[in-house]
Amino acid sequence: MKYIKRKHNIIIGERTAEDLKINIGCVYPKMQDAEMDIRGRDLSSGLPKTITIHSSEMLEALMEPALQVVDAVHSVLERTPPELTADISEKGIYMTGGGSLVDGLDKLLQEKTGINVMIANDTVSCVALGTGKALENLDALDNRKRK
Repeated sequence: MKYIKRKHNIIIGERTAEDLKINIGCVYPKMQDAEMDIRGRDLSSGLPKTITIHSSEMLEALMEPALQVVDAVHSVLERTPPELTADISEKGIYMTGGGSLVDGLDKLLQEKTGINVMIANDTVSCVALGTGKALENLDALDNRKRK
């Protein structure tokens, strides 16, 4: 939303921004530039206006938050015990959640960390399903913690 406002002087809503991210958003250069028409309110005239946004613009708009994710992963890896880091390096990183569906995030993370990155099956539901399984097994988790 901020990028479109700054670059095109148009205000768009959260839904339009989300549609852009889902349909043409990327954080790694695409072989073929995609485009999408969006409507917003022109700040200079106050009237509705339609513009075309390209995936190359989305790359520019999403790169800063994507690099923040990369920095966070680096930070976690730096604080991870060496034995666990070795396992992660060997087995790779699995991305979960809706954010992992942003085109190219896996490639960017792999390029910046040097660790194989994979996207989990059913990324949107797997976190909730795993949390549900953990809640079903709280006793086992609690006993392991006490030992």
